[in-house]
Amino acid sequence: MDFFYNAPDRVVDDVIDGLARIAPVERSVETHGVRLVLDRDRCGERVAVLSGGGAGHEPSHAGFVGRGMLAGAIAGELFTSPSVEAVLAAIRATCGAAGCLLVIKNYTGDRLNFGLAAERAAREGYKVRSVIVADDVALPDASQQRGLAGTVLVHKIAGHYAAQGADLDTVADKAQRVCDSLCSLGLALSSCTLPGHEIDRREPELGLGIHNEPGVRAVDPQNANAALQLVLEPLLEAFDARFDAATPMVVLLNNLGGCSSQEMGVLMNGLLYAVPASRVARVVTPAALMTSMDMHGFSVTLLPADEDFVTALESPVDAIGWPGLRTPGAIQTFEPMLSEHDDREPGARDSTRETLIRAVVDTLVDAKEDLDALDAKVGDGDTGTTFAAGARAVAQALDDGALSSGDDARLAHEIGDILARDMGGSSGVLLSILCTATGAALADGESWSAALRRGVARMQHYGGAKRGDRTLLDALIPAIDALADGADLTRAAEQARAGADETRAMTHANAGRSAYVREDALRDLTDPGAEAVARVWERLAEG
Repeated sequence: MDFFYNAPDRVVDDVIDGLARIAPVERSVETHGVRLVLDRDRCGERVAVLSGGGAGHEPSHAGFVGRGMLAGAIAGELFTSPSVEAVLAAIRATCGAAGCLLVIKNYTGDRLNFGLAAERAAREGYKVRSVIVADDVALPDASQQRGLAGTVLVHKIAGHYAAQGADLDTVADKAQRVCDSLCSLGLALSSCTLPGHEIDRREPELGLGIHNEPGVRAVDPQNANAALQLVLEPLLEAFDARFDAATPMVVLLNNLGGCSSQEMGVLMNGLLYAVPASRVARVVTPAALMTSMDMHGFSVTLLPADEDFVTALESPVDAIGWPGLRTPGAIQTFEPMLSEHDDREPGARDSTRETLIRAVVDTLVDAKEDLDALDAKVGDGDTGTTFAAGARAVAQALDDGALSSGDDARLAHEIGDILARDMGGSSGVLLSILCTATGAALADGESWSAALRRGVARMQHYGGAKRGDRTLLDALIPAIDALADGADLTRAAEQARAGADETRAMTHANAGRSAYVREDALRDLTDPGAEAVARVWERLAEG
């Protein structure tokens, strides 16, 4: 399965049904290929704005049905114009005494079917006007430029004036002004795939249509900014040829269907860097508005930021697909409050303890390859590298005379800070929590065993693991419990080793990376974190 579809011939109706379950719309019953989506709260005393076309451009057009935008949308099959009968049925269902406006994209099938429906509706006594959207500037010499995402702005502005109670001529004239002012251009890294068809991707193209038509030329952008430049240069040239070169604009960045949210964010940022801030009066929130199935591309639409256009675009709507208008501005920054480096002189020092700390450090550095090899069988093979990085950072602090080796509480805090900063990975954070909480307990006057227990409790609180979950806790907890029961370091080390060895029989992990590994891959394999902890306790016991 390559896409989340059911039967290819059910895609359009499944999409409409899904919309009708959450949007303020009603749909026509399935009959004779007629698919109408109407505003449940439409007002027969106001102009009804209707649009539609082939499916596959979602949320266009049905996603823009609702108060303040479309009174209804007519959907055909994928990339196929709806029939004359379907358009005529939508007119009959929505058109009252105020009349209706048909917003038609400039494709032959749409022009003919919507046009004949309008003529037949007029013969039946309905007041109908229409506008044709031809915003594509990819083919400047073409006699019929295509209708692209600028169509959505026509829906919004015409829908606003209809909702305000304007008469049919006013609504139609406003819509025509928008149509005459729009410029759009798209670029895609690959073509789209229709349900039930084999995946056959084309190479990147500039100026391709929303029905999988080839672009005007192949392109090879190396990054998002280069792709934007390919679109913006001819688009701004076309826009400035119609208007003054300083004309403020409304900018629409449309996802053609296959761009991730991250890609759209990068493109929006690049667009607002590339176009002078003085020219961008408003932006439509980047979104999928007029898509082409899963086409991995985007289009940009420009519209003069005339006051009446902006007012209409900023008015509230009930249509589920309209993302809203925003006013761009400079990036506002602030200085975050970071932890200050402790410039205090280190506290009391203890040469015997420093010797022991160096021995533990050497143990972890020497264990790097063994621990990495264990981790490579269940994860990304970096446990040894991670523990060695933390150990080296502690060794460096010793070399710098920066550890309060003779002050228990302060030493624990200092090691916790080092591990958080230099060890990396979840192990570094967890062990930093252990040291930080242990240090706080030592400062409160608790014994090392009681303080370590408090530290483990905080580790478990944030990490969510417990003994038996196949983590470093399986070695750490038994050792600390032994100390709390009055045992010496030798006995604590034995308990840590036994706990680590027990992880070899644990074939189901409930925490850490091993939780995502199948059971047979864990059999007879010691958890690398538990192994590291066991080696530390064994070195401590040696003195």
